[in-house]
Amino acid sequence: MTTGELYDFIDAFAPFGSAMDFDNPGLLVGERSTSVQTVLFSLDITPEVITEGKNIGAQLIISHHPVIFNALKQLKTNTAPYLLAKYGIDAICAHTNLDMAPGGVNTVLAQRLQLKNVRTLSEYAPNLPEALMGELQEPLTPLPFAQQVKQQLHCDGLRYTDGKRLVKTVGLCSGGGTDLLYAAAAAGCEGFVTGESKHNLLLDAEQLQLTLIDAGHFETEDIVMEPLMQKVKEAFPKLYCIKSKVMHSPAHYI
Repeated sequence: MTTGELYDFIDAFAPFGSAMDFDNPGLLVGERSTSVQTVLFSLDITPEVITEGKNIGAQLIISHHPVIFNALKQLKTNTAPYLLAKYGIDAICAHTNLDMAPGGVNTVLAQRLQLKNVRTLSEYAPNLPEALMGELQEPLTPLPFAQQVKQQLHCDGLRYTDGKRLVKTVGLCSGGGTDLLYAAAAAGCEGFVTGESKHNLLLDAEQLQLTLIDAGHFETEDIVMEPLMQKVKEAFPKLYCIKSKVMHSPAHYI
């Protein structure tokens, strides 16, 4: 296998060209011609993840978050891009293109939340849903709904607003999608699940009687890495694929 073949495989179901304008996905380190036998999957590419990749003999790391996002003005020896080059490890990063793809991050999040009748809540562009919505298996009041999300996403903790009404229809956007709460409220959702929130948006959610769940950026996105790895393994059974054991949420709760 080559890095280019794996890039093309991902591009077929989550086109890199469909990513949002601000994004920087793609083959960010290395060459298409690199021969690949071992692939490490990780939400982020940190120095610790790269060391893990080196120790298992990985030629490629596939991540969700881009290892290079903004223009590099210097290259320090302890940074991820430098270490990837130093150890000869390629990096493919599928970010917002994977968020919006069928079977991508938002689809997996809807599956984890056990929503039914899943459909588009908001589109970034035609046929590119930036947020989804669906119905709970059984309506819940705000606190049990928050507790259920915590359990389903294996959160150490989360924040939520009390919409003070029964939650039946739920909108969702993985990662930092809190600003889509207005679309969720307009679509008739009583709940909205995302990974980040700001004070003013929490206040707005409360005023809209929307139970907004801030479940954590890591928790709403890391869930895609295992299904993505399994998809690659099924397509390329000779590859040795492994999900990072050192990648973790940097947030701690007390």
